[in-house]
Amino acid sequence: MIEYLKESTFTVSEVIQKAWLVTKRNYFSIATLCFLMFLTSNASGMMAFFLKDINKVLSLFMAALFVMFYFTINLSLLKYIFHLLDDDENDVSIVSTLPTRQQIIRFLVAMCYFMLCIVGVYLVVILIGFPFIYTGIKMSIITNIAISVGTIAIFVTWVRISFFSFFIIDRNLPPFGSIKFSLAITKGNFTKILMLSLVLGGFYILYLLLSYLQWPVISFVVNVLSSFIIVPLSNVALTIAYRKMMSEYKGEEEPDIIHNIV
Repeated sequence: MIEYLKESTFTVSEVIQKAWLVTKRNYFSIATLCFLMFLTSNASGMMAFFLKDINKVLSLFMAALFVMFYFTINLSLLKYIFHLLDDDENDVSIVSTLPTRQQIIRFLVAMCYFMLCIVGVYLVVILIGFPFIYTGIKMSIITNIAISVGTIAIFVTWVRISFFSFFIIDRNLPPFGSIKFSLAITKGNFTKILMLSLVLGGFYILYLLLSYLQWPVISFVVNVLSSFIIVPLSNVALTIAYRKMMSEYKGEEEPDIIHNIV
């Protein structure tokens, strides 16, 4: 089992400072991949809208094709950032960072595991809350509490296992192994990851607030800044955080799930 060495492996300010330097030096290449992901996502939605009343089979096929394309670009971006962190002096083409077929398949299988984990956690919450139905407490109260606790549990699970793609690209691990490693490296670092996510997602939260207040011009400016600055920076920052967490572990055996849940 991987040996856990430190309670806290990185600071948010340190990660963001390094991410800013890497992003600034390689902004156009990183932003290009992010922009391709943005175009793919929006093109997929438009294609589904136009094809939904024409041919459902074709619509599903095109949706699956766009999803595959989106994930491929996402993994390529991750692979490119790893190259920048490991060998920034030698240039590499974006084409050469395309993931292998095996990595794409492993990522898709790991995504299925990811969703099963999310659903499993919510089912556990429901099972725990089920006996309270017979205590005389109002059903509406039990339902609201179950939804709240379930939402928090899903969010925590999502954060804990969301680093699986890094292991597939960086270490070529199998799907379930990447999930277990993600669970292991985030042990003791959940608060740091949460703070990092809040800092990086601050612009998007501000955008939602401005949209709610119906300030369209200001919200548009904030959204543009978020799309072209924060998104590239976030991808680099999370990769750096992953590397710093991994640097605090030693040993080659797979981590045990039970001992890394809490």
